[in-house]
Order: sequence, then C-alpha cells, then structure tokens
Amino acid sequence: MKKQLKKNVKKIERIRDYMHDLIRKKGSLTDPEVVLVSQRLDWELNKYSKLFD
Repeated sequence: MKKQLKKNVKKIERIRDYMHDLIRKKGSLTDPEVVLVSQRLDWELNKYSKLFD
C-alpha cells in the first residue's frame, strides 16, 4: 500500500507540474489541452482519494 501511495503522489506531482507549465505556455485556463490535463489530474486525485476509503 505504501508503494502505491508514493507512486500515485509522484504521478500527481508530475501531472500538476506539467499542467502549470502548460498554463504558462498557453496563457489560458480554457485551452483544450489545459482542460484535458486538468481532467486527468482530477481523475488521478480521485483515484488517490479512493485508496483511503
């Protein structure tokens, strides 16, 4: 379980960092690519949250 938590946290951090870079590059929160990455981050956060249910 501990390995899975670390793996999920690393993945979430990578996606979050990528999303921040993408927002700076695109300059818009509504850019389709930014929205897609944001949805992916949300999905990963939900998956992480379910580990504690």
